[in-house]
Amino acid sequence: MSLFALALPAETALFNASALLAAAAAAVRPLLGLGALATLMVYFKPLWMGVLRAALMLVKPRKSLDQRIARSKFNGQQLVRRMANDQALSQPSLAAELRLLAGRD
Repeated sequence: MSLFALALPAETALFNASALLAAAAAAVRPLLGLGALATLMVYFKPLWMGVLRAALMLVKPRKSLDQRIARSKFNGQQLVRRMANDQALSQPSLAAELRLLAGRD
């Protein structure tokens, strides 16, 4: 038996092993890319959040202080009116006082 007869099966086995390694590397490569992308996203999270907040400010700017105070007062008046409507049947005098409070500026 010659040495060449023994080397041929080994060469075939090595070729199959390298093809298997290449297939495994091709399968793992996208996972490594996604892992690197996720790592960068976590590392630069403050930067991304700042960019998103700036984009949000362009689309929906913040209301002025006067507008926010007026909205808060309006919400408070609505709350007192709802309380007055809830108490209207059982305690009409309390409901009248609550409506009086809601009507103030």
